[in-house]
Amino acid sequence: MSTHDEIAKETVTLHVQGVELEVATVHRAGELAPIVFLHGFGSTKEDYVDIVRHPAFAGRPFIAYDAPGCGATRCGDLSKVSIPFLVATAKAVLERFGIGNFHLVGHSMGGLTALMLAHEQSHRLLSFVDIEGNVAPEDCFLSRQVVDYPADTADAFFEDFIERTWRSPFYSSALYASSLRHKVRVEAVRGIFTSMVELSDHGDLMTKFLSMPFPRMFMYGEQNASLSYLPHLRANGVKLAEISRSGHFPMYSNPVEMWERLAGFLTPASAG
Repeated sequence: MSTHDEIAKETVTLHVQGVELEVATVHRAGELAPIVFLHGFGSTKEDYVDIVRHPAFAGRPFIAYDAPGCGATRCGDLSKVSIPFLVATAKAVLERFGIGNFHLVGHSMGGLTALMLAHEQSHRLLSFVDIEGNVAPEDCFLSRQVVDYPADTADAFFEDFIERTWRSPFYSSALYASSLRHKVRVEAVRGIFTSMVELSDHGDLMTKFLSMPFPRMFMYGEQNASLSYLPHLRANGVKLAEISRSGHFPMYSNPVEMWERLAGFLTPASAG
């Protein structure tokens, strides 16, 4: 069984759109096509490190990293952080680590970043797992708060956002909210949220998602089974994975089922 001894923790310096980044990464080498993991808003690369604990992924190389504005990554200009900037960062990480073809997994903000990356780099993608990433305007239940709940300062907005999230009736919301101040730079919040809303409302995300030629899976928690577009995804060849006893954060509320569904999808995708 894989162990943490196989994992390399490495901080790499990158320059993206004129901004210097010190990107905190975790990765494992191997001969197979790697999995690239992109975490969500308020999360970090550690969401995915348990991959080494699952025998189904034995020998599978992967990379995960903290997005600019999040976790241990340092960003020279947080005002530049947005979804397009995160896409550019992802491409820089792929180049830095010499990644050719790869499997892609993204959650929430990382799911939207992954969708835009997959749209640009479709010739390199082997598969794509979207874990509640934005594909329609209705997905902005977190990010649209930047519009619906204006505040005088970035700090005031973020404090109120954390409190609303903590009191949300969805699985793992309090757990998620409790670490937001430690995992997100407040100066990056508005740029991330406004770009998520803009792309969700005007980016034609559903068309992008459904036009991708490689295997795709959309993962969601049972509390979000009422998403209006799920039948449309299924009818257009997207595999659906509903995670029981979960809301927007399956990696916190039901990680066992999340990893089982990922393994069940990625193993045949790799063989194909």
